[in-house]
Amino acid sequence: MDVYLLYSLLLFLALLVSIPVYFVKLKLFRKESLFLRERLGARLPLRKSDKPFLWIHAVSVGEVLSLQNLVKEVRRIHPDWEIGFSTLTNMGQRVAQGKLRGVDHIFFIPFDFPWTVGRAFRALRPRLLILAESEFWPGLLKEARQYSCRVLLVNGRISARSFTRFLRFRGMANRVFKNIDRFLVQTAQDKDRLEKIGVPSGRLEISGNLKCEVHLPELGETDLLRLKKELGIPDSKIVVVAGSIHPGEEDRLIRAFGEARAKNDDLCLVLAPRHPEKFGEIERVFQDREFVVRRKTALQPGQSWDILILDTIGDLARLYALSDLAFIGGSLVPWGGQNLLEPAFYGKPIFFGPHMENFASLAEEFVKAGAAKVVDRPEDLVEMFLFKDAKAMAEMGHRAKKILCSLQGATEKTLSAIDFFMGHAG
Repeated sequence: MDVYLLYSLLLFLALLVSIPVYFVKLKLFRKESLFLRERLGARLPLRKSDKPFLWIHAVSVGEVLSLQNLVKEVRRIHPDWEIGFSTLTNMGQRVAQGKLRGVDHIFFIPFDFPWTVGRAFRALRPRLLILAESEFWPGLLKEARQYSCRVLLVNGRISARSFTRFLRFRGMANRVFKNIDRFLVQTAQDKDRLEKIGVPSGRLEISGNLKCEVHLPELGETDLLRLKKELGIPDSKIVVVAGSIHPGEEDRLIRAFGEARAKNDDLCLVLAPRHPEKFGEIERVFQDREFVVRRKTALQPGQSWDILILDTIGDLARLYALSDLAFIGGSLVPWGGQNLLEPAFYGKPIFFGPHMENFASLAEEFVKAGAAKVVDRPEDLVEMFLFKDAKAMAEMGHRAKKILCSLQGATEKTLSAIDFFMGHAG
């Protein structure tokens, strides 16, 4: 049996199982649409003109945000291009619609069947398809080659887990990878892993990490004081923001926070769960705790709190800006960590657990430079909350900002590759 036919069959069976699950999860519990017509390619955007068309794809929120500045620069340099931006997840779609400016079309990527993605290529007629990080969809890539569309991977990374899987199925991996014209990868390790899988070195380039191209609002002292007043935070409080927390982390953080509060009651904690559906679960963790816990959406003027649950989307960066230190979620459990660059942009001392595999090279560089610390044991977490040496913490934050500035430059290399392929399509 042809390997692509087998893949389509397996994908079809997987969707038969998963769609009912997502129907219950999204439609019944969260009152969200599954957007099945869009995912079947039935509601694709209509081309506005015969101008060169650039298709950019990002799976979800993190990838969308990492491409925000790149999209802005492409539009600035090439106002005559038509740009389409697709996402996989509902949350990614909402963030794209709220954050991306200068994009002509924002849509869901169709399911990875030849007839659905083929319909997209016929409707959009893109010169170049850009994929972010590790979006290796076999059907999409095969159809791109079929329709003479060049493919560029940007901000590429290969995790240790993916590397092991690709090595095990090297033949299939190389059939997929041959449809990518160039790989712009984040680190030398990513390049080395792809070479070992079988990608020719001539199609690989180390471009750096687009996520380091952080452009956030600069908040002055007046802005921060206004935000603290809005959230009911007294000036005397030390604010710890734990961002993108995953299940299994909240209890450890709360225990450590409680121990630290017994020694210094001028502490407050902002918990930002990674997934909105976990807000209720986080609240249940506090049922037997002696803390004043409030959700941001229910916070009334003048109300005090010990722990604030950030139950809104898009506010985490502002909370990092007013914090005294930041903890990066997804790192106390084997998830692989989350983005540490937003607190670095605001010059905050950064802490995370031992599981930062998804950001391994960045985490290592920040730790090596004294801009971040790894915390794992209960006593490490308590020590983090106690914030004993304010001067040392401020120096950590200064180093974090400095490291971030030194890592920037990926956008320029990526723009150069985009220009090349848009000018040499077909």
